[in-house]
Amino acid sequence: MRTITADDVVDIADGAAILGTGGGGDPYIGRLMAQVALREHGPVELVSLPEVPDDAQVVTVAMMGAPTVMVEKLPSAEQVGLAASALTDYLGRPLTHIACAEAGGVNSLIPVAAAARLGLPLIDADGMGRAFPEIQMMMPTLYGITTTPLALIDDKGNRCVMDTVDNAWAERLARTSTIEMGCSAMLGSYAMSGTQARESLVPDTLSLCAELGALVRAARAAHTDPVAAVINRMSGRHLFTGKVVDVERRTVTGFARGVARLTGIGDDLGAELVVRFQNESLVAERGGVVIASVPDLICTVDHESGAAVTTEGLRFGQRLTVFSAPSDPRWHSEAGLALAGPRYFGYDVDPVRV
Repeated sequence: MRTITADDVVDIADGAAILGTGGGGDPYIGRLMAQVALREHGPVELVSLPEVPDDAQVVTVAMMGAPTVMVEKLPSAEQVGLAASALTDYLGRPLTHIACAEAGGVNSLIPVAAAARLGLPLIDADGMGRAFPEIQMMMPTLYGITTTPLALIDDKGNRCVMDTVDNAWAERLARTSTIEMGCSAMLGSYAMSGTQARESLVPDTLSLCAELGALVRAARAAHTDPVAAVINRMSGRHLFTGKVVDVERRTVTGFARGVARLTGIGDDLGAELVVRFQNESLVAERGGVVIASVPDLICTVDHESGAAVTTEGLRFGQRLTVFSAPSDPRWHSEAGLALAGPRYFGYDVDPVRV
């Protein structure tokens, strides 16, 4: 895939929803935004990491805030491009490439819309290889790349550029600003060179999103099991199949936090699975024992269709399959676990690695 057209966006959105591990925002919203931008401005060139020049000026673009809010508060088309251009105006250097902050949900599609509106190539890579809830939880942080200066744009036209002492403070201050902006804002951050992008980003994730979406679509057409096809492609592990019997969800400090409980069906009849989330699914417990955790992926999909179910989309009575899949191995380094392991989120358990 060398270009992204409006027709490609459906598969990318479906695959990104799976990699989003329940978070990253509603992929349907991102799909609509990207399709409108692509039809208005034309296809986006997709370039691999090795093709990015050393002296490129790369910026990641994403939505920051609670996914539950974005369902009812859609970003404007102007916000998407302004997040990147406001940052490059501050830097005083021309922007050459757009990148995804995370491979998940709406935040895999917003950069497509930004690239189309700005007429720039999009890098086939992202900063996480999945979705995480906080902006310092990106692979570039492990390489000493700062998220600031960053630009925040809200739906009313307010914009701010902030420069912080480290990436953890960037998360704290940007999150506070986002809450004041209505718990949803567009973010331009992690300005980096082509050399830094090649070293720190997770390669080929947009291509993987498109491949996963196409796998699900092909399996449905052939009346085969789309869930098995996805688990096999992601080298994943089936955790549980069951019915949602309870969902506790609330928006707190700019995050969608909560717990989902499933009772088993089929081979899992009589068992219970608890999934705890903060935008994304973080920990899965069966019988009080943690069987999967961050930084690896915990994905919830419809048992029959294979469609990903986001944490804001969890509803009583849904029949879901939950599976885990390996993250980029760099997340299992000491620094990676300190940044995005279970203990960072308050769970006193060792990470369970796929």
